[in-house]
Amino acid sequence: MINLTTGQFYGQTNELIQLDGLTLTDTEYTHDWVDWHYHQNAYFTFILEGCVLEGNKKETYHCSAGSLLFHYWQESHYNRKPPGFTRGFHIELEPDWLAGLDLDLSQVQGSLNLIDPQLKVLLYKIFREFKLEDSIKHLAIQSLLIEAISRIAGYKQDTYRNRPDWAIRVRDLLHDAPVANWTLPALAQTVGVHPVHLSRSFPQYFNCTLSHYIRSIRVQHSLALMAQKTHSLTAIALACGFADQSHFIRCFQEIYRCKPTVYRSLLGQ
Repeated sequence: MINLTTGQFYGQTNELIQLDGLTLTDTEYTHDWVDWHYHQNAYFTFILEGCVLEGNKKETYHCSAGSLLFHYWQESHYNRKPPGFTRGFHIELEPDWLAGLDLDLSQVQGSLNLIDPQLKVLLYKIFREFKLEDSIKHLAIQSLLIEAISRIAGYKQDTYRNRPDWAIRVRDLLHDAPVANWTLPALAQTVGVHPVHLSRSFPQYFNCTLSHYIRSIRVQHSLALMAQKTHSLTAIALACGFADQSHFIRCFQEIYRCKPTVYRSLLGQ
């Protein structure tokens, strides 16, 4: 089985920077099929454009723009790319860098398909810093990445491990149909809890209100469409469940702290 070393991915690497123990790459996927292999370091994959299928020993992930994966080091997997352009942002974490965080990562093993909207916001912010030329660029990247890893480690702590079944069902319903027009009573009835209990308890398990979570998912849903230059912002807004373009822009700015046009310009770099 092939072992890929630091900074090495199948495809064309268009940009690469290395920090102390970290390697960040912007890579175009050029291989339709990549046989079983593993990477020397743990790493994130954040799909920027297109789509790719990734399989490991346990499951298969169908990844589109906005999908986020985390692989622990030496986790074997394969890739299949459908026809079309696909591009990914990768962040490799060397063992010594991870060890220096003083976090309990004993339960973070294998491959993870990360759907937490707040975690994806952190990865977008890292990508933005990656593209900027700034005197504190390296500091910003490391700080954001530590926050992301801490959040992943937290998934195994009590707050996340003890999520009740209804909370998991709500999460799955919202992700399966991001543009569905749920009402609070209908959602509560579907998962079998009182609307007041759902509304009050949701932030305890997801660190934000129910409405903010839904808007975050819809904004993430827009990322796949943003990569396609033929889609206007109005068309994207309506396709993602927003009332109009201005509503979409407000929500995008609230979550990502920039306008959708800025995100599009970063993709073009």
